[in-house]
This record gives sequence, C-alpha cells and structure tokens, in this order.
Amino acid sequence: MIQFISTFLAHFRREDEEGQTLVEYGLLLALIAIIVIVALLFLGPIVSQIFQNVGDNLQGT
Repeated sequence: MIQFISTFLAHFRREDEEGQTLVEYGLLLALIAIIVIVALLFLGPIVSQIFQNVGDNLQGT
C-alpha cells in the first residue's frame, strides 16, 4: 500500500513539473513575441525608409 501511494504521488510530481515547464515555455514565447512587436514598431519606419530609398535608386537607373 505504501508503495502504491508513493508511486501515485511521484506520478503527480512529474506531471506538475511537466505542466510547470509548459507554462515557462509559454511565458518565454509571450515575452519573445512582445520584444519582436516592440522592435518592429520602433524599427519599422527605418526599415521602410531604407527599402524606399533602394526602390527609388533602382527606378532612377
């Protein structure tokens, strides 16, 4: 009986760790997404201007 209880509790501990890892990956993914969005908001106009300059130079030649 004690072996069954300890095996049962060990099973729940493993699942908790797997769930915790999944939550950590989800939070990390959300943080990366926020960083990418902020970077695009700040760098978007700069990159757009660079492409505009390249396009203007290609049409001018």
